[in-house]
Amino acid sequence: MLGLTTIGIIHTAISLVAVAAGIIGFFRDKEINPRTGLGRTYVWTTVLTCLTGFFIFQHGGFGKPHVLGIVTLIVLTVAWVAGSTGVFGRAGRYIETVSYSLTFFFHMIPGFTETLTRLPASGPVFSGPDDPTLQKVIGGVFLLFLVGAFAQVMRLRRLHKVGTPGAIPAA
Repeated sequence: MLGLTTIGIIHTAISLVAVAAGIIGFFRDKEINPRTGLGRTYVWTTVLTCLTGFFIFQHGGFGKPHVLGIVTLIVLTVAWVAGSTGVFGRAGRYIETVSYSLTFFFHMIPGFTETLTRLPASGPVFSGPDDPTLQKVIGGVFLLFLVGAFAQVMRLRRLHKVGTPGAIPAA
C-alpha cells in the first residue's frame, strides 16, 4: 500500500491517532494538556510513533527521520519535566505548553513529507523530501507553529494575571 511496510502502516496509524488527539486538544483546551485523557493519548501515541519510526529504514538506514524521533523524545521529556517538577520555576508551565506544541509541529514534518511525496499515487505533489516547494510548505507550517506558540504564551500570561482557576501557579 503506497510503498509502506507493515511497520510503516502501524507507525502511520499510531501517528494519526496522535495528530487527531493533538488537534482536538488544541481546539478543546487551547493546548496539549497531559493532565487530560486526550493529552495523555497524544503523549503516549507520539512516543510510540517515535519508537516505531526507529524500525523504518525505507531510505537506506539511520537518517533525518530517526534524528527527528530522538529530538521529539527529548522535547517530550523536557515538556514532562517542566510540567511535573519545579525545575524551571515559573517558566515551567510555558515551557511545557510550547514544548508539547513543538512536538506537534514535528509530526507535521514527516506527515507532509511522506503524504505529499506519495500522493496522489499517479503523480505525487512533490518529487521528494528535498523539493524546494515542500520545504516552503514546511516553513509555512513552522510559521503557524510560532504564531500558535505565541498565542498560547499570551493566553497563559492572561490566565496568570487574572488568577483564573487552573492558572499558572506563582513560584
